[in-house]
Amino acid sequence: MKLRKGHHDATGLRFGIVVAKFNKFVTSKLLSSCLDRLTKHGVKEHDIEVVRVPGAFEIPLVARTLGKSRRFDAVVCLGAVIRGDTPHFDYISAEASRGIGQAALDSDVPIIFGVLTTDTVAQAIERADPGKFNRGGEAAKSAIEMASLLKQLKAMEQDPTIGERPSRPKRAARRHAT
Repeated sequence: MKLRKGHHDATGLRFGIVVAKFNKFVTSKLLSSCLDRLTKHGVKEHDIEVVRVPGAFEIPLVARTLGKSRRFDAVVCLGAVIRGDTPHFDYISAEASRGIGQAALDSDVPIIFGVLTTDTVAQAIERADPGKFNRGGEAAKSAIEMASLLKQLKAMEQDPTIGERPSRPKRAARRHAT
């Protein structure tokens, strides 16, 4: 069995981050945690580009554009969609998630979903708390892992022997005197 997986060393990798301005009191914390995680894992500041968009609905187009530019090893999408009294939440969260997934397939670059979809403001604040589970930091971790994994898999496309075990020399047949 062959097992392939990404690692968490991001040295030399480049990342694009698309951040919604809407619900900035949440998305700014997601961004901060994302940047912190990337730099702690070896990414240099000049290898990160942050693009602000109006809201979650606008994230997929910009993520796809960044992915197709081939300047980034992965793109992280950060936003916060909080349920209100109208069906607006359902439309925006569904289109953002569908669009981000499609952007990854269209660009052939890992595009990570770090958009909160919560029922309440309190839930959004909790998921953006830097002292707890922060979705921005977790999205960065996923981006690093996926970028390193895709690099491995693409290298194997170029050279199928990468990751193969070296063949063992054949043992000489033993001869028994009878």
